[in-house]
Amino acid sequence: MKVTWLGDSALLFEGERARILVDPNGAAATMGADVVLITGDHPLHLCKGALQSILEKNPDAVVLASKSAYAALSELCGKYNIVPFTAHSVWSEKNVTFYAVRAEGADALAVGYIIDDGNRTYYVSGDTLYNYEVLDDVLELVEDGVDYAFLPINGRGGAMNAKDAADFAYELGAAHAIPLYYGEKRGNPDDFDFEEGRIVLLPGKAAEL
Repeated sequence: MKVTWLGDSALLFEGERARILVDPNGAAATMGADVVLITGDHPLHLCKGALQSILEKNPDAVVLASKSAYAALSELCGKYNIVPFTAHSVWSEKNVTFYAVRAEGADALAVGYIIDDGNRTYYVSGDTLYNYEVLDDVLELVEDGVDYAFLPINGRGGAMNAKDAADFAYELGAAHAIPLYYGEKRGNPDDFDFEEGRIVLLPGKAAEL
């Protein structure tokens, strides 16, 4: 799977089966997608203008949105396939399975996602704190640990700092962990101490994972 970090929590996953956008921001507005995942209703996760542009390009795309994001998208729900997602919801599209898991932060209805393409599992936490119920949710679905965990490290707005995120990744049994939400004095990937499994993505640069 080719993965591009677009800044903050925005990610583009490109596989043989599907193109998947997570929390698309302005940088993603011109991109095509088969599936869009939205973790919460904060403007950093829900850019309505970018989402509308993406859907106009591909009206058949499926949007899986946390209930808070779904409520904020009411004007688009009748025109496009926007699905309200809560923890433990499951959706399959293009032979990829999407699972929603809990998140614990400022948005009580936010979710994280596990993307399972049949070969590897990719966990995108969204805004969450280090929380044992969140860990249990993920490990219930991926008992042997996820292959790749994408975690916040900025320590703001109900999101983990770098130290907690590294500990969280170890508890997850993640083979690899990728720090997000850094730059502009918000977190430092050098403080994300995950030893050999750490992967640092640069904004706009695709990496094969």
